[in-house]
Amino acid sequence: MRPRWLVTGAGGMLGRDLTAALAREGATVVAADRTALDIADPERVRALLDAQRPAVVVNCAAWTAVDDAESREAEALRVNGTGPAVLAESCRAHGSVLLHVSTDYVFAGDADRPYPEDAPTAPRSAYGRTKLAGERAVLETLPDTGHVVRTAWLYGAGGANFVRTMIKLEAVKDTLDVVDDQRGQPTWTVDLASRLVLLGRAALDGTAPAGVYHGTSGGATTWYGLAREVFRLLGADPDRVRPVGSAAFARPAPRPAYSVLAHDRFRAAGIDPVRDWRAALHAAFPALLAAERPGQRPAGLNDGSPARTPGTAGPSARSRA
Repeated sequence: MRPRWLVTGAGGMLGRDLTAALAREGATVVAADRTALDIADPERVRALLDAQRPAVVVNCAAWTAVDDAESREAEALRVNGTGPAVLAESCRAHGSVLLHVSTDYVFAGDADRPYPEDAPTAPRSAYGRTKLAGERAVLETLPDTGHVVRTAWLYGAGGANFVRTMIKLEAVKDTLDVVDDQRGQPTWTVDLASRLVLLGRAALDGTAPAGVYHGTSGGATTWYGLAREVFRLLGADPDRVRPVGSAAFARPAPRPAYSVLAHDRFRAAGIDPVRDWRAALHAAFPALLAAERPGQRPAGLNDGSPARTPGTAGPSARSRA
């Protein structure tokens, strides 16, 4: 009998890709979006696990409005802190493995080399604090079966994200000012989903110990570097993207200046980390482009594609992203 998986937050960008990945593998999947399950409600969580008895629970549910969390921290904490704690308690009662998706925001962002999984945490935002609370609840409640998977800079075809925004704005703007002093790892949700599947299986087999894992792409870039690569893949002139500092954009929540993560725990479990961010973006781009511009092909995937001059894709206007 195949082990049953429960995916919470299944209506989100990552949850959709994870549910699809499990379905392709022939797994038995219960997909619960936020309308079907309030993960911070102990009675509803207990009832669902009693009924479904999953071998693996993957928590993709989260409050991800980083800036809003600064003024609504209690609400964010209910989802990001209380929710994982409730799930962990029910998983302990049922003997289920829990994979909990977390974030790079648990770090201060002032390192000069990739953060290992056991690096000290020091969140500087309300969002980061609430996510760290969820991590701690999972690891304390499930010392043998709780797995925290930190990720960052997610993009995919199934939701709003930076890459899709760049595709959209390239068509209507002349130039874009994009932040060049934040360094991280753009990560395709399809790639992360595949690693979550492998990690869940390894956890059931006893080859992936409980603890913290880092699920981000290899390599690193800035938002500016990512935007330039998107323009190149569109066949547009990357020089239309201009670098600026974070100070150019006043936001309530501080962003980590450096949130590159190391992937030693995945390797130790015999699981290859996610591929390099640029290779992943190239693989993802046809689906991303189709989501924003149906029928258009990614000209920049072919060597020697001419760069489109500013304004040929639509009305020209200066913008910041």
